[in-house]
Amino acid sequence: MSDCIFCKIVNKEIPANIVYEDDQILCFHDVSPQAPVHVLLIPKKRIVSMDDVQEEDKELMGHMMVKIKEIAQILGLENGYRVVNNCGEHGMQTVGHIHFHILGKRKMAWPPG
Repeated sequence: MSDCIFCKIVNKEIPANIVYEDDQILCFHDVSPQAPVHVLLIPKKRIVSMDDVQEEDKELMGHMMVKIKEIAQILGLENGYRVVNNCGEHGMQTVGHIHFHILGKRKMAWPPG
């Protein structure tokens, strides 16, 4: 866990431009944005990927989903936004800590990959 960059951000060992924080989750601006607004939403509890979510995590995961709307409002994403979770090698997950990308302030293309 000591190598997890997101855990270091949660523990305030690495600075981040924080948008939202409560006792369970943290949302901060991505350092390599792929849209005019690009933030990452992470749980403070380390869960490696979507494949590692357990029954005991359903309340935490539900909390994250509910907070996305509030975060989108904070960021002024009134015309819509995209929420992305990359899972595993083929899903292009690059950090072993579950996270959701919230992207907005431009029209998204489809297909995404």
